[in-house]
Amino acid sequence: MAAVSPVLDLVALRSLVAIADCGGFRRAAEALSVSQSAVSQHVRRLEKVVGRPLVEPAGRGARLTPEGELLLSAGRRILAVHDDALDLLGVGAPVPQTSLAVGSTEHAADHLIPRVMETLAEGFPGAEIRFRIDRGARLVQALDRGTLDVAVLVGTASGPAGQAAGELPLAWYSAPGWDVPPPERPLPLVAVDEPCTIRTQALTSLARAGRAASVVGEAGYLAGVLHAARAGVGVALLADVGPPPQGLERRADLPAVAPEPMQVRLRRGASPRLARLVAAAVADTLAASRAPA
Repeated sequence: MAAVSPVLDLVALRSLVAIADCGGFRRAAEALSVSQSAVSQHVRRLEKVVGRPLVEPAGRGARLTPEGELLLSAGRRILAVHDDALDLLGVGAPVPQTSLAVGSTEHAADHLIPRVMETLAEGFPGAEIRFRIDRGARLVQALDRGTLDVAVLVGTASGPAGQAAGELPLAWYSAPGWDVPPPERPLPLVAVDEPCTIRTQALTSLARAGRAASVVGEAGYLAGVLHAARAGVGVALLADVGPPPQGLERRADLPAVAPEPMQVRLRRGASPRLARLVAAAVADTLAASRAPA
């Protein structure tokens, strides 16, 4: 008789995911509406299958071991495929989403996040929604690790993991009274460190218009770019959504720049419905920002 292969229990995997999302056994139990001892039993069941510890104490809470993080990423995909299969077949009620980890590009985040939060609260009632605002490359890494469920990014959607989400209008901004140098001198720019889609767009657009430019100020994040522009270091290409950033004014005396496409990306195994809801919220917000008052 062939040996029976180890099997990962779906209920136990849900408890592991809840521990990671909620930060401990007690909150995981509350989110799943089960006892704390049941969550502990689920973890022991998984540890017996894999043969190594998956969760360890962390202050008053708990955190996953490196092996637990690996199983978490795979477990999210397993549960998403399982739940999507039931949904496709119309079998049973969908399993409530207890938490959502959402990432967003820094650009126009203050306008996009409120609409995304409202949409997800309606689409996933009762779910705890957590946000992370970061650079695109770091958000993609978090999606690959499974620590984010979905992310709003600047760039063209490609492949099954990406979904188009409208266009982000861009405009030049500087400190009030900042003077554009004459054409024979390079235009001083402040921008986010490479790689950055909007930095590339700024340099490319100016080159096409025959305007020499030089990056004289760089920052790891958007906040640093805003500080440098306010200080008069140079001009910055920014999202043109809503009122101008505090301490800056829009420039109409520099070449117009085409909008950048936006996309929503999912972690592998996440529900496509999540991407659809977030993409629609982002696209609606950006479209509203371009509508005449």
